Amino acid sequence: MEAISGISTSSEDIRINYLNLLVTQLRNQNPLEPMDNNEMASQLAQLSQLERLESIDNTFQKALVAARLSEAVAMIGKQVSFFPAGGSDAVEARVESVELSDGEVMLKAGSYTIGLDAIQSISD
Repeated sequence: MEAISGISTSSEDIRINYLNLLVTQLRNQNPLEPMDNNEMASQLAQLSQLERLESIDNTFQKALVAARLSEAVAMIGKQVSFFPAGGSDAVEARVESVELSDGEVMLKAGSYTIGLDAIQSISD
């Protein structure tokens, strides 16, 4: 997950921060008016759900990259048409290899490195 204004928002960090806050609240609570156990249980359940959702998202992202990588590997040796960055005319080149750069699947075609989204057409 992303950081917003320098605050980490991963579920692990949220859980640690929540537990630290909970311990502080328990230490400083009024003994005559203790915290509601149901509220604590509800918040812990929400944290657990957040962690599961984050795990599912990570798994989905990995599966998506694997699918795109498989799609790209199938293009090796094929002629592709694409618009290079900053170019106005389509270029055709044969895909020579595939690489993974910062989680993005890239094709090496001629002297170009292009993303899958840039492909206009594919031919043998």
